[in-house]
Amino acid sequence: MVAAQDRGFRELYVRGTISAQFGAHEWKAGGDLTAGRVRERFGYRITDPDRFDPDTPVEFRFDESRADREYALFVQDQLRLGPWTVHAGVRWDGYHLVVDDNAFSPRVAVAWSWPSADLVLRASYDRAFQTPAVENLLLASSESVDSLSDEVIRLPVPASRGNFYEAGLSKAFFGRLRVDVSTFSRQMDDVGDDDVLLNTGVSFPIAFRHADIKGTEVKIDVPRWKGLSGFLSYSHLRGIGTLPVTGGLFLGEEGEELLASSEEFAITQDQRHTVRARAAYQFTPAAWAAVAAWYGSGLPFEDFDGDPEEAIEQFGPRVVDRVNFETGRVRPSFSLDVSAGVVVAKSARRGLRVQVEARNLTNRLDVINFAGLFSGTALAPPRSIAVRVRADF
Repeated sequence: MVAAQDRGFRELYVRGTISAQFGAHEWKAGGDLTAGRVRERFGYRITDPDRFDPDTPVEFRFDESRADREYALFVQDQLRLGPWTVHAGVRWDGYHLVVDDNAFSPRVAVAWSWPSADLVLRASYDRAFQTPAVENLLLASSESVDSLSDEVIRLPVPASRGNFYEAGLSKAFFGRLRVDVSTFSRQMDDVGDDDVLLNTGVSFPIAFRHADIKGTEVKIDVPRWKGLSGFLSYSHLRGIGTLPVTGGLFLGEEGEELLASSEEFAITQDQRHTVRARAAYQFTPAAWAAVAAWYGSGLPFEDFDGDPEEAIEQFGPRVVDRVNFETGRVRPSFSLDVSAGVVVAKSARRGLRVQVEARNLTNRLDVINFAGLFSGTALAPPRSIAVRVRADF
């Protein structure tokens, strides 16, 4: 299949706020308006009909534009009472593109500090309202796509709503490092995701009924110790989604199954263990070097019905070697990056800086997603080297 698309978006954004202080209160109120227009053009031509259902049209063309209107009003207060700091507010959003929707979103955050111990405890709650991604939204919502299959399910993509809870602490030690710990829980309805149209690689937004995401993050940060700075972080995350789908475009029998199912599945973000680290050293005021590393324990896949031999035929042995069919997850990923920079010349008015950066230094092949329910198959970038030169004058 040969596919082509041309998308455009024009936007006018206006925002206004007013603030005032009364004693321990810092009030702020305002609103914003987004007035835009979305344009989408898409077309394909099938070059090998044997790869598709006989009823799939050999050619398809789509061209449409539509106005986008989004606006919001908010009011918030920040209150400081001794060691306590409280942020509270409420926001109202209106959204008009393919669907018309609006929502109130209250939020509150509380922090307590102990300056002599350099300790801060915090907790927060947010009611979230998230509009669908605009990419190919008109295409997925158009009646013209009904010609692509005898079995088409086309549901308006709703805005998602969620309750976000978070608690954590921040503590400094020895005046040289800081430890941050946070735990969070996010429950969302009509969760936004994306799918692909046939096998074109063109993605468009969809939604499924519910997702429950829980996680914990720990970060140790060294802002500056002599010439050394850096951080080490670890996160544990578990995310479970629940069908049926509640919005989007689905072709063939798969759509009927997704609409009738109440199955639970591990969502795209369900990577149990993630470790990041970076260390930098400032040799002189004009020269520095850094090394960074990233490790991920692997994302899940549940939508591949074949055996490893069929997977090798479709994706190739190098990709399949990075997939664990017994656990239903891609194998762990790792990336090692290095960078260095130097100020070649500097004066009051002029300067010349050179930076060299190498990503995925070992050129390791890592699979990010494999035959995902909505996300397909994706590979991490191979080794890349960049040289940046910056001149100030």
